[in-house]
Amino acid sequence: MALVSDRCICLRKLEYSETSQILLLLGRQQGLLRVIAKGAHRRTKAGASRFGGGLDLLDVGAAVFTDRTDKDLATLTEWRLLEGHTPLRRSLRGLYLGFYAAELVSLLIEERDPHPALYDQLEHTLEQLGTPAMEQAFLAFELELLRQTGYLPHLGSCAACGATLGRQDDAWFSAARGGVVCRRCEGAYPDRQALDRRLLDLLNYLMRLGGTARLPVLSRHQTDPLNRLLAEHIQQTLGKGLRVGRYVL
Repeated sequence: MALVSDRCICLRKLEYSETSQILLLLGRQQGLLRVIAKGAHRRTKAGASRFGGGLDLLDVGAAVFTDRTDKDLATLTEWRLLEGHTPLRRSLRGLYLGFYAAELVSLLIEERDPHPALYDQLEHTLEQLGTPAMEQAFLAFELELLRQTGYLPHLGSCAACGATLGRQDDAWFSAARGGVVCRRCEGAYPDRQALDRRLLDLLNYLMRLGGTARLPVLSRHQTDPLNRLLAEHIQQTLGKGLRVGRYVL
């Protein structure tokens, strides 16, 4: 049976039995994959399991698993922990943002569809979530995730009529329309919300910077309204709610 190795982040886990776990991993080269870690909690006579006693959410590790695309679950055969993100686990806000990032990735990326650059940014973001830069790091990752998966809302001009918004023009955001709408069009969308132009300018600025550039220092006063709008857009697009979002927003 062919085996594949990859650098992976644990996005979701389910305790399957007293000794085993079912995991959703994001691999740098393999993309999203579901695996079963049989005996993850089983101890040997030496005192440790092949998986170090089991995987935790957001752990980064060197994984080896069976390459069986004909089965729903691959079998994880080895896991060597590379990064446990200890500083992140000391910050409740940072930890929730990490869980939220993992949820968004699991919903927006198709299985077995690799995104190496996005994987690298997620690893970098998880490191930043344990620091004072957590707010801007998460927002930048969220925007890059939406851009790379094709779910980015329309931000540069009116999503309804295509009109360019001047710097002094009022703007609204409609999740139903999939982006920003202008004064002439906003009345047609009952779900519209007034959007502070400074926040819209901030979104467009972050998009121009890209996910790995030096980011401006942001506070929750700036990021919370934007995260809420993006969450509504994601839920509208996918037709389902976000489990972790209520702890973050």
